[in-house]
Amino acid sequence: MKTAENTRGTGSDGPRKRGLCVLCGLPAAGKSTFARALAHRLRQEQGWAVGVVAYDDVMPDAFLAGARARPALSQWKLLRQELLKYLEYFLMAVINGCQMSVPPNRTEAMWEDFITCLKDQDLIFSAAFEAQSCYLLTKTAVSRPLFLVLDDNFYYQSMRYEVYQLARKYSLGFCQLLLDCPLETCLQRNGQRPQALPPETIHLMGRKLEKPNPEKNAWEHYSLTIPSPACASEASLEVTDLLLTALENPVKYAEDNMEQKDTDRIICSTNILHKTDQTLRRIVSQTMKEAKDEQVLPHNLKLLAEELNKLKAEFLEDLKHGNKKYLCFQQTIDISDVISFFHYEKDNIVQKYFSKQH
Repeated sequence: MKTAENTRGTGSDGPRKRGLCVLCGLPAAGKSTFARALAHRLRQEQGWAVGVVAYDDVMPDAFLAGARARPALSQWKLLRQELLKYLEYFLMAVINGCQMSVPPNRTEAMWEDFITCLKDQDLIFSAAFEAQSCYLLTKTAVSRPLFLVLDDNFYYQSMRYEVYQLARKYSLGFCQLLLDCPLETCLQRNGQRPQALPPETIHLMGRKLEKPNPEKNAWEHYSLTIPSPACASEASLEVTDLLLTALENPVKYAEDNMEQKDTDRIICSTNILHKTDQTLRRIVSQTMKEAKDEQVLPHNLKLLAEELNKLKAEFLEDLKHGNKKYLCFQQTIDISDVISFFHYEKDNIVQKYFSKQH
């Protein structure tokens, strides 16, 4: 692996290197503090342009306030995808060397917070031409290697995979950093915050956290787990080397040999569908058992069963025909990925019927 010393520099030879880093972990694990320190160090030591996008700072305040009451996961998912779309608009401007366009459909408060985030880190600035505002890239953003660090919980693998897809689409470097902080430490820190999350929310995330698994998933190859908070500073060189390696090895967008991939998909589909169907049936069955244990009313039990079975059928249809209503990934047909996405959507349904968090 390359070391920091021999890859510093902002020379103009060759294409600019750009990357996305997913910073994940439980609430109050120290991610934001770590991200700020990392960005400062990379700017000072590597001369890079670095943008830290903290989801808590960009997502609408009203939505975050509602998060303590567990809002609809569908709304949460849409806002997360909208934020990724903002990032894509910025990346397109950087790659094409042009001004950043304004998305036609946007949540105004979130867009303004995103713009402020980029401005505060010297990546864009506003200009007005013919009474119309536009966003221009700074010299820093276009003349140096660029890394965007996305700071959020990212406790589901599917959340991180969406970022990987963006990296693959534009041939960017991609890596993941997990701040592995003890649950009790997170709970203690959270309790000291002015707007603390309910402890059960952190317990729930702790149970559902899907840690990066480089041995199983090739797309998670560039991942690093950092014991937090004690060892975060000690891992600085290891973190820098991971980022450097990711920059030097951008994700390749595989457009070639699509015919062979289609053939492979057909060969695998029967076996994958069968196994996935069995697994989703077990999940639905277990969820219905939990609903009965929660003493959900019979009428609601019937509605819950109908919704879960409809969801299962739509997932299998996606997997079979590539409709991609839910399974938006293009190359992954690993059952674990499908199950992760199914749990994500299932929770959205379950919360309407359960009085207790699951």
